Amino acid sequence: MNLMERLVEAVKGGQIDESANLTRKYIKEGKSASEILKQVTGAIREVGDAFERFDVFLPEMMMAADAMIEVMKVLEPSLKDEDKGTAARPAKVVMASVKGDIHEIGKNIVITLLTTNGYTIFDMGADVDSLEIVKTAEREKADVIGLSALMTTTMPGQKEVIDIMKDLGLRDRFKVVIGGSPTSLEWAERIGADGWAKDASEAVKVVERLLKEGSCF
Repeated sequence: MNLMERLVEAVKGGQIDESANLTRKYIKEGKSASEILKQVTGAIREVGDAFERFDVFLPEMMMAADAMIEVMKVLEPSLKDEDKGTAARPAKVVMASVKGDIHEIGKNIVITLLTTNGYTIFDMGADVDSLEIVKTAEREKADVIGLSALMTTTMPGQKEVIDIMKDLGLRDRFKVVIGGSPTSLEWAERIGADGWAKDASEAVKVVERLLKEGSCF
């Protein structure tokens, strides 16, 4: 098993220290940080797909995500050096649980997976005012707004954010992805969201699709 294969297996297995150490070794050998990132991102997506099929469970997925985060910490300086002179920046996602909803676990899992897939995240927390979400997305120059609602009584908060965007003439400025156990594809279409994710691993795919293709429906 070569060094890259060992690194990929360490990430998939949630071996945090081993993943970081192997990454340092790879960088010392002069290997491309972007190539390492590409390989380990593929590994974490495999774990996400396995989670979706119930082949692995939440603790295993979160351990793999933690390993990936440590790899990212090691890679960050080298990635910045490689990116110098380019205009590209990571896509930014503003995440929030909508007004009245205090649940954060699902949102935080989504944040972890988006982070490990290279997105920049601005986490607004829970029970966030709708207008404040829109203002923050504008200030932070976000590409995507992610809205979580874990109760049927707070689902209208997702619609309210989109309505405010329309009123302020900002609807075309951001892609909006919604999620949460009581939500559905039908609800997303009804309120004018750009995408809906049934779980954390799907959220990564939806965001990627939206940024590439502009639509998930």
